[in-house]
Amino acid sequence: MKHFFNPVLAPHPAGGWRATWHRIVFHHDTPAGLHFDIALIWIILASVAVTIADSVGAVHRSHSGLFYALEWGFTALFLVELVLRLLVLEKPMRYVRSALGVIDILAILPAFVSLVLPGSQYLLVVRLLRVLRIFRLLKLSTFLNEANVLVLALSRSSRKIGVFFFSILIVVTIFGSLMYVVEGPEHGFTSIPVAMYWAVVTVSTVGYGDVTPGTPLGQMVSSLLMLIGYSVIAVPTGIYAAEIAQTMKSAKLELDLRECGRCGLAGHFSDARYCRRCGERLDGG
Repeated sequence: MKHFFNPVLAPHPAGGWRATWHRIVFHHDTPAGLHFDIALIWIILASVAVTIADSVGAVHRSHSGLFYALEWGFTALFLVELVLRLLVLEKPMRYVRSALGVIDILAILPAFVSLVLPGSQYLLVVRLLRVLRIFRLLKLSTFLNEANVLVLALSRSSRKIGVFFFSILIVVTIFGSLMYVVEGPEHGFTSIPVAMYWAVVTVSTVGYGDVTPGTPLGQMVSSLLMLIGYSVIAVPTGIYAAEIAQTMKSAKLELDLRECGRCGLAGHFSDARYCRRCGERLDGG
């Protein structure tokens, strides 16, 4: 899990041009690296803007050829960038399996899928996720560490939340079947799946109103399901909050007392190699 969100991206042992480009594409403490990241973010924003504009019917009809060329141009740039990142790494598959690697792949995949499934090119808006790299540019990597805590807590509570949702599924199935018997097709409950859809909408307190009970008994059952819905909203929230507290407590225990030689900041994670404030390499990291 840790390597998925914060992979160890060691440079290729061959050195040479690989080491130079590794410094550029994975770091921002040099002018070249900073300019590379800024240019990449502008390209990402431009590609997303083109995708959004292409979805407007009138604009698409008048500039479809231009948009098509631009989309494939951006895709080619992102593909070259991804290949470059993989070439300069000692273990490229570790990057591919990381969060940023998955996002990079998703940034180019819809363009090729659109060759088989027309219209899927609009999924290229996922490229906007790559703007998350701006956290690194603005020295906000500490926020990514906090995000890791949230995701780790969600992972640890997945079984408990899974049991909870399975229980809700049972409730929805029972109440949906009951309402199908009580109300019947004359009140819109034409089948058990439709009644289950109504139960999901009711227990989640959304209440679209497209299917409503028409009999007193059905309204009583509906009221009961609404009360159940309000009572169970707090269950997954409580489970998740408890796991967040436990995860933060565990993460705090992983801190050590190493100080940064440049800025003097203490309290870095035991596996940290660089200072989270100034980016200086830590002793023994």
